[in-house]
Amino acid sequence: MTVFPLRFRPSPSGDLLFADEAGSYFKSDHDFLTRYALDRLTDRDQDYLLRNGHAFEEAGDLAYAGFEHRFASRLYSPGELDYVILVPTLRCNLACGYCQVSRVNENTPGFDWDDRTLDAVLRFLGGLTTRKIKIEFQGGEPSLRLDVLTKVREFCLTTFESCEFVVCTNLQEISEDAWQFFQLPDVVVSTSLDGDMLTHERQRTLSCDKTRAFESNLHRALKQLGTDKVSALPTINPHRPPLARSVIETYAFLGMRSIYLRPINFQGFARKKYDAAASAATWNKYHSDFIDDLVEYNWTADYAVEEYYFVHCLRRVLRSGHNGHVDLRSPNIVGYGYVVIDYDGKVYPTDEARMVTRLGQFDLSMGDVFDGIDRSTIETLNSEALNNYHPDCVHCPYQPYCGVDLVDDLSRYGRIDMPKHFTDFCQRHTYIFDKIFSMIYSDDPKVRKSMAIWAGVHQFDRALARWHR
Repeated sequence: MTVFPLRFRPSPSGDLLFADEAGSYFKSDHDFLTRYALDRLTDRDQDYLLRNGHAFEEAGDLAYAGFEHRFASRLYSPGELDYVILVPTLRCNLACGYCQVSRVNENTPGFDWDDRTLDAVLRFLGGLTTRKIKIEFQGGEPSLRLDVLTKVREFCLTTFESCEFVVCTNLQEISEDAWQFFQLPDVVVSTSLDGDMLTHERQRTLSCDKTRAFESNLHRALKQLGTDKVSALPTINPHRPPLARSVIETYAFLGMRSIYLRPINFQGFARKKYDAAASAATWNKYHSDFIDDLVEYNWTADYAVEEYYFVHCLRRVLRSGHNGHVDLRSPNIVGYGYVVIDYDGKVYPTDEARMVTRLGQFDLSMGDVFDGIDRSTIETLNSEALNNYHPDCVHCPYQPYCGVDLVDDLSRYGRIDMPKHFTDFCQRHTYIFDKIFSMIYSDDPKVRKSMAIWAGVHQFDRALARWHR
């Protein structure tokens, strides 16, 4: 019998979490670790490992084929380009201090698409081979260029079989024409609500009048469009965060059941105002307490609430093939499945790459819509965007669930070879998976209720808390 390589990590309770390269896991003790390391596995050990897919009798048997299938299904393989982020303007009617996109004031000229750029973007879209398209309009404030949004949508409807459009708007000043655009059946709205209204005012609107205007527009959007067509995301300052309960109750009161907590992104204007060296531990503590408050809230609530990214990571642990989120994949191949087209027609593999370039750190552009795409620079990144054989990841049991974010490393450290355990990305995700496994193995009925809801099952199966004793 051959045992697939096992990685392990001590847990606070003193036992050890083991996981193989395909993401199958179990807990055991230090005696098992000694037997495994010294090649002294007992018959009982071997029987457990074979029955649970951690070993095989001979290459090509069903156990081997099953492992290979699970391993392969955890790898991300980009499909055809069918998701395009468009930035028709950098102008904005707010001046958020943590803005990551380096917006300009609303009346500043020279930061919008002209007719030549719009025509080139439409030609670019028309050259795609996909039959379905998702277009996300960002800015600045994209509703300031409703004419562009309308023309892009009309072109896509005549070019593709299936279309989806997302407008990322601050919902601050919305014209009646924009409201009509939002009501179109293939359009959804994404906005920002920084926890509760007091925090939102402190970080974004900076005045009572603007806060009231935003709140009125948010309520109108939810009533007029429906909660299934409106999403809101909070940006959290880890050093001055809103109370977790106030965030949860604000979103729940509005009928929003998913909260995607995001720390201030070290990009754009945020680089000037906020501390880039802030410890990941500060954010991890807030996030952990937030998850605990969600568990308490869900225990008695009529409608449960989730934290989107935590649930995404949970589902990556529980099943392979859960690769929908672009920031957590391995290999994290960029510049193929989706791209960003900036206000000047330049093309980038990610929004963060656009910011790294704009700040003058590195040029991560991929050509432009006038002369075509050039992937030569990002192919260097893509060649390193795999954690399976990375020397800092090969011994981590969380490697099958985790990913790589080389653009974030470039932004923060100016290099991609920083030892992983020193990076913000690794520290935050190590905490998340520690938290997930502590909850998988919890006997607390409150925890198990939320875990079932977040996993999408009626009851959280105790068999998921696998042990080899």
